[in-house]
Amino acid sequence: MAQCRITEIFYSLQGETRTIGLPTVFVRLTGCPLRCGYCDTAYAFTGGEKMEIADIVEQVSAYNPRYVTVTGGEPLAQKTCYELLTTLCDLNVEVSLETSGAIDISNVDPRVVCVMDIKTPASGEEAKNIYANIDKLKPDDQVKFVICDRSDYDWSCQKLAEYDLPNRCEVLFSPIHGELDPSALADWIVADNLPVRMQVQLHKYLWNDEQGR
Repeated sequence: MAQCRITEIFYSLQGETRTIGLPTVFVRLTGCPLRCGYCDTAYAFTGGEKMEIADIVEQVSAYNPRYVTVTGGEPLAQKTCYELLTTLCDLNVEVSLETSGAIDISNVDPRVVCVMDIKTPASGEEAKNIYANIDKLKPDDQVKFVICDRSDYDWSCQKLAEYDLPNRCEVLFSPIHGELDPSALADWIVADNLPVRMQVQLHKYLWNDEQGR
């Protein structure tokens, strides 16, 4: 039986993305090949517990969820993640995948909503972006830029235009929590009339929660 290494499975409110505020089951896989300077889930880099996919799905189902998010770390670093995603989709719930954009997404089940980062220069991992992934995005997927400063913002605007991202899928701009004033990012977006959705990490405002949700 296929297994995944799991850091945690929990039920909470979605703190980001299009389904922000909705009760969601999170399945956090262990391991990540990136080391972004602002990472808030470094505890998921190592450890975890190997679980059969059937057992993972059983635990998720016990919450009777409408939404399930598979996150990490970088979930796609585990080859069995693809099978996990498909099995979760078979529950007839909305399944989303939070991925760094540094691994090919072409084998992800098309029923999954991909929330794909494009790493900015301040992340320290810009070189890991696989821009070929952009052509594989579906209209209901989302691209996320975590923005640390004005330079990151200007760079993100360039990528927005270069890859015509707003005409591919929804684009999310998120200020790095505790470092970039959200109102500053909001002012920049409004001044430039950008076709993007600004988001903040809701869980950090509700519970001062430093763990990713």
